[in-house]
Amino acid sequence: MAISTGDRLPEATLVRIGSEGPEQVRLSERLAGRSVVIFAVPGAFTPTCHSAHVPSFIRTKDQFADKGVDEIICISVNDPFVMKAWGEATGASGAGITMLSDADGAFTKEIGLSFDAPPVGLIGRSKRYALHAKDGVVTVIHLEESPGVCETSGGEALLSAI
Repeated sequence: MAISTGDRLPEATLVRIGSEGPEQVRLSERLAGRSVVIFAVPGAFTPTCHSAHVPSFIRTKDQFADKGVDEIICISVNDPFVMKAWGEATGASGAGITMLSDADGAFTKEIGLSFDAPPVGLIGRSKRYALHAKDGVVTVIHLEESPGVCETSGGEALLSAI
């Protein structure tokens, strides 16, 4: 069953590339006592993710901060090296968006939002969504019905909902 409003996000260890190489990031530590936006994409460098989803959060980052959001996190079932390169290529990292890897898809599966699309080579990927959480509890979640669409999960749509 997919995570929904009022649910607590599960404990998860994600990975990012830091100055010393790969770093483990405990999601619970990023969420504790904070207002956080998380958005997830089917794949780094894929068309909708690259040209619509990430840019929508770059455009709205300051407006989220004005609403008290402490951090915006992008999660994808890609390796941390790809996420680092993608964050640099899109300008997301420079804009202050945290790019995290759910390399084995464990977090995505645990929240019930994984999917497969073998014809396009996407196996065990994340459905496209955006959520807002306060102290680890989901207050708003917008899930796209199709992985190739970024409407309700875009930055502007989530911003207007919180």
